[in-house]
Amino acid sequence: MATGTNSGTETSGSGDIRRSMELLWGTGARPSRGPRPALSLDRIVTAAVDVADAEGIGAVSMRRLSQELGTGTMSLYRYVPGKAELLDLMLDKVQTPYETETDANTRESEGRWREAVEECARESLALYQRHPWLLQVNQARPVLGPGALAGMEKMMGRIKPMGLSDPELLSVLVMIDGYVSGVARTRVYEREAEKTTGMTDADFWAAQSPTLEAAMASGAYPVMASLSPDTFAPGFDHFEFGLQRILDGLDVLVAARTKQ
Repeated sequence: MATGTNSGTETSGSGDIRRSMELLWGTGARPSRGPRPALSLDRIVTAAVDVADAEGIGAVSMRRLSQELGTGTMSLYRYVPGKAELLDLMLDKVQTPYETETDANTRESEGRWREAVEECARESLALYQRHPWLLQVNQARPVLGPGALAGMEKMMGRIKPMGLSDPELLSVLVMIDGYVSGVARTRVYEREAEKTTGMTDADFWAAQSPTLEAAMASGAYPVMASLSPDTFAPGFDHFEFGLQRILDGLDVLVAARTKQ
């Protein structure tokens, strides 16, 4: 089913922030009665993530989750106040970092900040591909739970050897996320376009080909007409090219700071 990235935007931190923090950090009171023991906050959040992965964040509602979990809608409210707070929990769950081989060999990776930033970018792209609904969420005001903080702790620790100021280190992560989310959004939109129209990417461009060929032959677009045949070929990895240029730029900055 379509992920529905164009169907609207949700906003993190739009509910009861104090209650979200209690639920994220386990400092709130647990329900003393109500649903059968098999129902838990983690099970509710997991079900919500599964629905969002399959159908987009707009498909997530307390009623829908009650159907997925086989329980009454009111039973869910004993665990979480509503969708706004549930969204904060969903974001923290999917953003909890996985342990990688690099993490298991931290000493060996010390000082290799470029490798860390590169890995961060690829992990972020994979995250958006696993959970396209993240592109539907306005996280300008993130609610920081243990998962999100663990991710920041991991990355800030690995890029500390860059020798930049703390605000600059944070800006590196912001820059990478901005770049990756843009690439991820384009890829998701491409998949949605094919599902919505039933037309493959090749068929789409083939339909435009006769008109575009005539336009190129007209002489009105000399630069475009002079481009090599493989300019728009799908085989070129634009993500990798852009990522390496960002890293090259950071290399220059780090080298300059080292000389100071």
